[in-house]
Amino acid sequence: MPAKQLHLGAFMRPISIHTGAWRYPGAWPDANFNLNAYARLIRKLEEGKFDAFFMADHYAVLNMPVEALKRSHTVTSFEPLTLLSALAMVTERIGLIATASTTYNDAWHVARKFASLDHISGGRAGWNLVTTANPDAALNFGQDEHMAHGERYKRAREFFEVVTGLWDSFADDAFIRDVESGLFWDPARMHVLGHKGEELSVRGPLNIARPIQGWPVIVQAGASEAGRQIAAETAEAVFGASATIEEARAFYADVKGRMDRLGRNREHLKILPGCFVVVGETLEEAQAIRARLDSLVHYESAIASLSVALGVDASRFDPDGPLPEVPETNQSKSGRERAIRLARREGLTVRQLAQRLGGYGGLAMVGTPAMIADQMQEWLETEACDGFNVMFPYLPGGLEAFVDRVVPELQRRGLFRREYEGRTLREHLGLPRPANRFFPG
Repeated sequence: MPAKQLHLGAFMRPISIHTGAWRYPGAWPDANFNLNAYARLIRKLEEGKFDAFFMADHYAVLNMPVEALKRSHTVTSFEPLTLLSALAMVTERIGLIATASTTYNDAWHVARKFASLDHISGGRAGWNLVTTANPDAALNFGQDEHMAHGERYKRAREFFEVVTGLWDSFADDAFIRDVESGLFWDPARMHVLGHKGEELSVRGPLNIARPIQGWPVIVQAGASEAGRQIAAETAEAVFGASATIEEARAFYADVKGRMDRLGRNREHLKILPGCFVVVGETLEEAQAIRARLDSLVHYESAIASLSVALGVDASRFDPDGPLPEVPETNQSKSGRERAIRLARREGLTVRQLAQRLGGYGGLAMVGTPAMIADQMQEWLETEACDGFNVMFPYLPGGLEAFVDRVVPELQRRGLFRREYEGRTLREHLGLPRPANRFFPG
């Protein structure tokens, strides 16, 4: 059996990252806002022994022209923590990861909600810590301008310290519940955080027992310099965005190297690139599925997606010319760079780049189960990743094809579990339970 095994998350954004997914023949057009559909899908993923179900989030609808938005299946979607709390009731083992912004949230609320999800799910919660790239989100939170990139990461670092400190408010044995004496909890086993920093002021304590996992698993997704550094310092899983194996190896070496220099065990962080997977009986069939899916993306939607990625109005560009020079903006730096690299690497016109990003422009594995397993094995064994956050082309068929056909091939090769060995998300990922900083031992 190989020394390393893959970790697999299912990235549901909120249901499929591909803009044309809801229009694909046999797809569920309303899956993005259908609780019964979500329940069926997550149970299928649990049948496939996935580590986690990963919910993205967005805080603004009007971030592109209405002509593009009217074709988007993500305009209406569930709030992630509410949805995952419901899905916790129809599952037993699969991890439940939700996105929550450090820019447009209060630390106390984030700490309380994720602690609640961890208790409700029996220790399966994870927090995807993001700084929010979309500047339109500011307008929904009483602000006229988006916080600068560097400031967002500065706030995120302090936010992490406050949230984890609040999770440590009570010792694991604080709640005695002694019926005879009438003592419910021991005040000596409670810590009042009393945090006063540059960005946040939070007294504490949290009004909930310490999470089952100690802390829900910390996930991070930034690929900029600031994002890589906060990941090396704080994250236990990274949602990577490398489009090629060479980029992924460099990213892996960089982030793990930063951990080494910080004195962190590099095995205590799993790097999981997003991977769009299309399965076919033959390569030609898989390619035909991808081509048909991409053909369902309207140009209005595609050019709007490119504008979001670049942080500029791409509709002003010549559709059939090369991508011009694009200035930096206050949006996602890594997202802009990925789009530019893709255009330069493949010599794409603006129209071609928009069509690719309108569907999905990142890492894609398209082929037979054996071909996909070959690629995943190469990525794992050459230190390009520790696993993948799998994205499905359409629902339910694309997800079912992966679970029914690719997972057995990975299991046959000894690259993926046949059964869950633990019950918590930390156990699935091979992560230690953090000690309480205020009540060690």
